[in-house]
Amino acid sequence: MPLVLATWNVNSIRSRLDHVLTWLVDHEPDVLCMQETKVEDALFPRAPFLELGYTVTIHGGRALAGVATATKRKPDACWLGFRDGESDKQARVLEVLVDGVRIYNLYAPNGTQVGSEAFAYKLQWYARLRAQLDALHRPDENVVVVGDFNVAPDARDVYDPAAFRGRLQFTEDEHRAFAELCDFGLSDCFRKHVPEGGHFSWFDYRTGGFAKNEGMRIDLVLATAPMLARCTEVRIDYAPRKWEGPSDHVPVVATFA
Repeated sequence: MPLVLATWNVNSIRSRLDHVLTWLVDHEPDVLCMQETKVEDALFPRAPFLELGYTVTIHGGRALAGVATATKRKPDACWLGFRDGESDKQARVLEVLVDGVRIYNLYAPNGTQVGSEAFAYKLQWYARLRAQLDALHRPDENVVVVGDFNVAPDARDVYDPAAFRGRLQFTEDEHRAFAELCDFGLSDCFRKHVPEGGHFSWFDYRTGGFAKNEGMRIDLVLATAPMLARCTEVRIDYAPRKWEGPSDHVPVVATFA
């Protein structure tokens, strides 16, 4: 069954609710994975999504994290957080099963500062995610892993590789952690269709990065081989960044035949 899946770090669902609902009405994806919702589950604005025909699965909290997945079809199953071990510090992992496709919605830790405890937590978080994939899934299954990875995979994904080298989100340690995650059997769907650089999904408010196309591509759609084969397009939708009071991220939309 065809699937149109979008991922978007909304940077507070209550602050960007009008943006998200407008975008949903205009594009009608089958699945929208949202990150950095910044709201407790009891306060999440479910009703407008229900009115548009979406079921919303949420995993939030008081901290500046939170993930939510809106689906046209009610998920067959869902899991909040990591499956095993102690609960994560923040709400960053949400897994749903829809029409035989397992969709991971992720908001990876930022890391705060290279060498900090938060940075070590980020690397451990990536290792824990890889361990879960190894324990529960196979690379020949229909698995899609999307979200804000807080890592720019390679030099094409930052506007100035020399300036970014060694900085947060573009360090050797982060690239190694990301590569080890992908070694499970995940491929970057965007790169199947767009090999060149200069395409970004995050732009710094403070520097006016969007107007200068100075950003990073850290919002990704990864997929196992069966889903990669089905992927016919991945596009970055820059339109919402031009709206008043936008998120610093833009939606990334993948189409699977």
